[in-house]
Amino acid sequence: MAMAYSCSSATSFLFLSIILFLSLVSFTFATTSTDTISAQHSLTGNQTITSGGGTFVLGFFTPQGSGGNYYYVGIWYGKISVLTPAWVANRVTPVTDPTTSELKISDDGNLVLLHQFKSIIWSTNVTTISSSNSTVAVILDNGNLQLRDGSNSSLVFWQSFDHPTETYLPGAKFGFNKITKRSQQLTSWKNKVDPSPGIFTFEMGPNGLLQYLILWNMSRIYWASGLWDGYEFSSVPVGYMYHMQLVNDTDEMYITYMLDIANHSMYREVLDYDTGQIQGLVWMENSKSWMLIWAQPTSKCSVYGVCGPFGSCTDFTSPFCYCVKGFRIKSQTDWDLGDRSQGCERKTGLQCSGLNNSVDSEKDGFFEMTNVRLPDSPNTLSTAGSREGCELSCLRNCSCNAYSYNDSGCFVWHRGLLNLQEQYNQSDAGTLYLRLAASELQSSESNKRMATHISVGVIVPAVVVCLFIIGGLVWKRERKRAIQNSKVVQNSLVSFMYDELRIATKNFSEKLGAGGFGSVFKGSLPGSIDIAVKKLEGLYQGEKQFRAEVSTLGAIQHVNLIRLIGFCSQGTKKLLAYEFMPSGSLADHLFRSNLNVLDWKTRYQIAIGTARGLAYLHEQCRDNIIHCDIKPENILLDDALVPKVADFGLAKLVGRNFSKVLTTIRGSRGYIAPEWISGMPITTKVDVYSYGMMLFEIISGKRNLMYTGESSFEFFPLVATNKLVIGDVKSLLDQRLEGKANSEEFEIACKLACWCIQDNESSRPTMSQIVQALEGNLDVGIPPVPRSLQVLNESWAESINSSSSHQN
Repeated sequence: MAMAYSCSSATSFLFLSIILFLSLVSFTFATTSTDTISAQHSLTGNQTITSGGGTFVLGFFTPQGSGGNYYYVGIWYGKISVLTPAWVANRVTPVTDPTTSELKISDDGNLVLLHQFKSIIWSTNVTTISSSNSTVAVILDNGNLQLRDGSNSSLVFWQSFDHPTETYLPGAKFGFNKITKRSQQLTSWKNKVDPSPGIFTFEMGPNGLLQYLILWNMSRIYWASGLWDGYEFSSVPVGYMYHMQLVNDTDEMYITYMLDIANHSMYREVLDYDTGQIQGLVWMENSKSWMLIWAQPTSKCSVYGVCGPFGSCTDFTSPFCYCVKGFRIKSQTDWDLGDRSQGCERKTGLQCSGLNNSVDSEKDGFFEMTNVRLPDSPNTLSTAGSREGCELSCLRNCSCNAYSYNDSGCFVWHRGLLNLQEQYNQSDAGTLYLRLAASELQSSESNKRMATHISVGVIVPAVVVCLFIIGGLVWKRERKRAIQNSKVVQNSLVSFMYDELRIATKNFSEKLGAGGFGSVFKGSLPGSIDIAVKKLEGLYQGEKQFRAEVSTLGAIQHVNLIRLIGFCSQGTKKLLAYEFMPSGSLADHLFRSNLNVLDWKTRYQIAIGTARGLAYLHEQCRDNIIHCDIKPENILLDDALVPKVADFGLAKLVGRNFSKVLTTIRGSRGYIAPEWISGMPITTKVDVYSYGMMLFEIISGKRNLMYTGESSFEFFPLVATNKLVIGDVKSLLDQRLEGKANSEEFEIACKLACWCIQDNESSRPTMSQIVQALEGNLDVGIPPVPRSLQVLNESWAESINSSSSHQN
């Protein structure tokens, strides 16, 4: 009995051991196979494999918003809620039913995709695999899919990192194969829901030239990174965000990059199907979205043909593409999905009547488009010696869609107008005459006539009223001048003697402030007329030139510009007399605690008024004026808190030499555009940049650079732009307002501030566009985070640390 019991116990123990062993083997196989495809383990239907850390998933997917009609094998992020593919295998040949498709290791050891379990529609197509039984496909935690030997992981036959689609992941190599003489490429998706190859490609330069290029239609280069300098590419934002490494051996030359941020698996670089830009994106979990942190080229309109034939581009508005006059979107569905390759088509076909049709109303005509970037690929007509001759030549040819005539001759376009941009404020801007059907031109003329009739009915009575008002104002002004006993008047400006202004200011005793161009003192003229007198410093102009410049400034009149009353020019003494602003400057109200806090409505009106004043200086003056020193101290407020821009035109008085002007503008470092500091040509966009920096201060009610403790500080524009992109702007509002602000206006102001301080000046809006946006007449998209903010932030930190160590 004892012996029988022992045998039975031993048998039971052996059986249980075998079951336990098989269970462990089964568990081990299941565990190791969750990231692996082997000869015994394929994928079909909704089956997936996941990388060891769960970061990436491989399986069948359908793009979001596509309707689920087509399926692709791809790699996507496993830890985020929004399906985001990082690689696609069969991007040209989707399957309609994943349950009858299979991703498996084939008999020759390749990874293949079978449609209806029989025909191969995609393969790794490697010829050097030794045995199919030992080959496995493994998804790694960096997003790389490797086909390798199952017993020797270092023996890799093929990997997805060598065959990217539109995404470049950290750790992946991207370069040039010296044996095949071919570059790796990123190719954009066709549109939002179609991963098939689009029209934009990103690659390393030909013959291994150490720079990156982006091409349109594999033929036109529209962006280059600049050459590798041993550390970075000149146009690629590195340094503070990630570092690059060059590998150059006998077989290949490539760049790989790694991020300095902790969770680099949530960062990707994508060649965008919509904008044609290479973009750096970081996943923000709180907003469940990808945050754009940089893009190249920075200007969407620098992307060649981004709006398609007969489409025009604008960098600031959203959407940034639209059809030119007389045209409509050709395929609304494709356009809405981000594929504008078909562009626009005519609303009304051309009659092609040329000069032979006697019915004038049926003749085609031309619509004048000024200040545009002319389309690409014109034909030159050397026989046309005038604009009229150029127009007639185009009109005689039925295929001619537009012409342009300038000092270089006559140019005509016979195909779709590609790469057109209106409101193009560059030196190569021109005038284009767009051919339209007569009915399109007649509707335009009809609108003009109607507007004219309405204008006459409204304007004539208004003019009569204005004349009475102006007459009264002129009489009142002359009466005041008589009281002042001023002897010389030049272009409505009072020419003061130095002693007159010295007496008026009580020997310059009451100082109102000191700006970039000199100190300001309060004064009073006979008749209790208060004035502000600025003693100019650093002027080197002669008497005649100074009077001419001042005369020009005196002629500038706008409700949001400070009014110049008079001037003094006696030898080296140069002074300007302005109307006095009783409410002080915007800086006083924002940063001084002893004044009443400006409510949001008032701040918003101040932002609009300031923008209107600058728009007038930039676009409506006979000689466009760049202010060069926009900041809260130079925005003055009258007794109704209406803003008036002060010190305009003074940079011109000092002189246009960069070093002189920069030296003159002291204490405005935080408002100066990056291109000015680097010595590049100055345009009106430097004022836009300064306005954006000031707008941040209007929003927060505090200086952009704020000390938060000993040796610690906060750079508000950097904080604000990061919060803007993730959709968390409520905390940016001045706490003194207790959340009382129009949310729509507040969001517009935040977006505009960030658009204004973009690194590339062409990406910044014009002041007139800012006015339209603030008034709600122009949609404003989400801007990228400017790289210069981080650089400026580091510069502030360095100077503060240096100052602290100095004091210690």
